[in-house]
Amino acid sequence: MKFSHPMDKTPFRARLRIRASIGAFAAAALTLLAAPAFAVDIADAYAHAQQNDPVLSAAQAGYRANREMVPQARAGLLPKINLGGTLSRNKRSFPGAVVQDTDPMSPTFGRMMDLPSQTYTDRAYQAQLNQPVVNVSAWFDLKSATSRVQAAEAALNATSQNLIVRVVQAYLNVLRTQDRLEAAEAQETAVGRQLEQVQQRFEVGLVAITDVLEAQAAFDNSAVARIQAEGDLHVFFNALATLTGEDYQSLDRLAEALPIINPAPADEQAWVDAALDSNFNVLAARAQLEAANRNLAARRAAHLPTVDGSISHSYFHTGGLSFLGDKTETTTYALTLNLPIYQGGFTHSRRKEARALADQARDELLNQQLTVTRDARSLFQTVATDVVRVGARLKAIASSQSALEATETGYEVGTRNIVDVLQAQQRLYASQFDYADSRYNYVIDLMALKQVAGALVEEDVMELNRFADSSNPVLRGGP
Repeated sequence: MKFSHPMDKTPFRARLRIRASIGAFAAAALTLLAAPAFAVDIADAYAHAQQNDPVLSAAQAGYRANREMVPQARAGLLPKINLGGTLSRNKRSFPGAVVQDTDPMSPTFGRMMDLPSQTYTDRAYQAQLNQPVVNVSAWFDLKSATSRVQAAEAALNATSQNLIVRVVQAYLNVLRTQDRLEAAEAQETAVGRQLEQVQQRFEVGLVAITDVLEAQAAFDNSAVARIQAEGDLHVFFNALATLTGEDYQSLDRLAEALPIINPAPADEQAWVDAALDSNFNVLAARAQLEAANRNLAARRAAHLPTVDGSISHSYFHTGGLSFLGDKTETTTYALTLNLPIYQGGFTHSRRKEARALADQARDELLNQQLTVTRDARSLFQTVATDVVRVGARLKAIASSQSALEATETGYEVGTRNIVDVLQAQQRLYASQFDYADSRYNYVIDLMALKQVAGALVEEDVMELNRFADSSNPVLRGGP
């Protein structure tokens, strides 16, 4: 499926990479600072995850194993050559058999004697070539194996796409937690200053003890929030290390210049159509259904006759007495017809099993189609909402700052109390974190939308990495 404007011949998936990739319209306007030698950006993290992630490595090994189903199934249609040989040592006796000694030089000349035993060696070998001539079941088995490998390849591609989302999410979780920590630290500092001022006012009798207690409680809560964020930062650094196999000490942030734009094309149905056409889970389920149908055809064909051609050659050499002489050679050409009449119900049972597996694969494909349709619609709306939310939260920061200043002025003149001031401070720092949080959600949701549409590629990570900001990295710190 290709989605294009009447004057735009660019394929839909190519347009997703160009237009819906993060920052496609503003990349040229951004000047990035050179990262220090120790800095790690999201491209580095993704490269390390490609090398060290056990989930991806297991999927790659599974694909290599599944790929061998094709040569195994093809072997049922190719010739088979067998070579065998025998070397035996024999001893033959003749009880009751007598012969006359005809050697005039022998002391027993002319007498009847027992026939002596014989000890001799036999040598034999046989070579045989068998070639299936007619085997419909084996031919459908090959077709089924081919479809199963296609399904395995699609599943591997889905795992590779999922790795991108996992890396981006784990990386942004660290940045998100750092923003929460900085908001908590700023609030703790501000509330601490407010507590000192309230204590000074209380000492000169300008405020009641309740103001001091309110400020102290707010300070304690901000300290708890800061301690919790410090612990969470270590947790998310460890989670990223588990994914990438590297223990990072610092990460680049995302620059403020990261553009927040609506998904393009701005057509929900276009994303749904792309998902149904290109989503790797759908492609895998579709290939599995094709494999199941071909397996059913193979099981039905098991009732049909098979024809095999064969050529065999044998050679036999004996050291003993033989009516045919001591050497014989035989070459045989044959066509063998085999018609299975009754196999104890085995063939019929396998056909019923294959039919049930085909029904299962059909329902699983339908489930995947319904799932990606739902996800494409939901994520499209979520990304569009994220764009609006980021803009609204940026405005909320300015509003909260103005509200805090007005509340502090009111407190100075006695029209507001300390609780109002503390709440205004809390709203300001919460709005600052919410703004950063909404930007991270936008990035993750856009990546997820492109994943559902089957359009998420490594270049999307590189595009996001263009907005890495190493001027103020996130430091792990602590033990």
